[in-house]
Amino acid sequence: MSDKLRSSIITQGIARSPNRSMLRAVGFGDDDFDKPIVGVANGYSTITPCNLGLGVLARRAETALREAGAMPQMFGTITVSDGISMGTEGMKYSLVSREVIADSIETAVNAQSMDGVLTVGGCDKNMPGAMMAMARINIPAIFVYGGTIKPGHDRGRALDFVSVFEGVGAYTAGKIDDEERLEIERRAIPGAGSCGGMYTANTMSSVFEAMGMSLIRSSTMAAEDEEKSDSAAESARVLVEAIKSNRRPRDILTRQAFENAIAVANAIGGSTNAVLHLLAIAHAAEVPLTIDDFEAIRERTPVLCDLKPSGRYVAVNFHAAGGVPQVMKILLANGVLHGDALTITGQTIAEVLADIPAEPRTDQDVIRPFNEPLYEQGHIVVLRGNLAEEGGVAKITGVKSPKITGPARVFESEEACLEAIMANRIKEGDVLVIRYEGPVGGPGMREMLAPTSAIIGAGLGGKVGLITDGRFSGGSHGLVVGHVAPEAAVGGTIGLVQEGDSITIDADARLIQLNVSDQELAQRRANWQLPAPRYTRGVLAKYAKQVSSSSLGAVTDLGL
Repeated sequence: MSDKLRSSIITQGIARSPNRSMLRAVGFGDDDFDKPIVGVANGYSTITPCNLGLGVLARRAETALREAGAMPQMFGTITVSDGISMGTEGMKYSLVSREVIADSIETAVNAQSMDGVLTVGGCDKNMPGAMMAMARINIPAIFVYGGTIKPGHDRGRALDFVSVFEGVGAYTAGKIDDEERLEIERRAIPGAGSCGGMYTANTMSSVFEAMGMSLIRSSTMAAEDEEKSDSAAESARVLVEAIKSNRRPRDILTRQAFENAIAVANAIGGSTNAVLHLLAIAHAAEVPLTIDDFEAIRERTPVLCDLKPSGRYVAVNFHAAGGVPQVMKILLANGVLHGDALTITGQTIAEVLADIPAEPRTDQDVIRPFNEPLYEQGHIVVLRGNLAEEGGVAKITGVKSPKITGPARVFESEEACLEAIMANRIKEGDVLVIRYEGPVGGPGMREMLAPTSAIIGAGLGGKVGLITDGRFSGGSHGLVVGHVAPEAAVGGTIGLVQEGDSITIDADARLIQLNVSDQELAQRRANWQLPAPRYTRGVLAKYAKQVSSSSLGAVTDLGL
């Protein structure tokens, strides 16, 4: 019986027999009651290919826990598919699901007084949701990533999830015919695993490895490869040792760990969603972290990896080239990482990386040497100005000119913007504004992958700007700024922009500016009216009332 459960029972003066009887019904024998109880939080579902293989990994971990002397108790948690809901009303539930997942894991683990927890996740939100829960609960824990998908192929080119969205844009622009578009759709996603580029899932798995909460080299394995299953079993064994040593998440999730995570996110060309999720995880771990910390670390971290969406390669290529350990060792050797940060194994980062060479192999070009980077500074840029007093987040990899000044094209929803792009009403030099898509206004802060992919497919990538108080998929690229805060629904300046206003985005100057006089803005603000909430009941209504600004991680327990 777990130490927590035993202590609770003794404190309350309750006989142990009823509790034991319940546990016997789920497989406990006489010799099992002194073993640690370990939860296996299983995100398996057939909703999405990202989570399709998680059941196999969870069962492998369950077996390994038993063999290591623990008593596993498996339970499920939800997931939703961003890829399937993208561009629909259903996408509003995506970020909301992060909170639901965190709450559900916390509830199950604490209600059953578990001694440790192993979480298995493979989708954009069950990953940060799981880490938030582990930080809150603060019992020994480890994260097992479900693995990346392998690329699809058509006409000699590698395909992935984003290829489908960009194919739609190319078809609309008359660059490909319908048969080619359909073949891209058929072949882009060949099996189980998370989206194959350095999109949000692979970004978060990489930063979890960098933070020491996952095993070294585990974050870029393919979902369908045997090494992924072996890694799940090894994770279980490591967790049992962590329980014996009482090694807890908050021993690992220190300020140093978050700085390491931010550095790795920049070096690999990761998703802007890392900003939102790392802020939320830091809040759960009670580690001080602000959006401005991302900018300070970005300035000293080069982009070393040539990965999609703006680069050439996918995660399986990255893995073969040395993966996250190789990038971390390069950064460590050049003074960017904290080598004394602790990992779940009990070793420091420097100890874990001891056998990794400080230079990448010369027979690959996925990972660059420190002195020959793709970009000298990181690509996740925090912009400020009168359009984003609390900050906005841009990803500038693959952008030839990181600045634009042009007329605003204003849209009150993602759908309205996408319709204009598909109808060829957007011109070079325009700055698209998609608002009322923030955490409160959406609610749920939808990702704008459909519009950004349509822009790329139409040949307008880098030729137009796009700003939004919503988010971007890890698959988005171009001159795009998301997480604009304060958002329109709470009176942010983005809600005051009018069609044709001049807007400047300048990533070099870290500026996002509405070129309208303060007097004019004051008059517009006086005339602005708070819009009626889009939902008045259910989970979205509750979320809109509780959620914080995106600049604070869009968490729902900030003021509690």
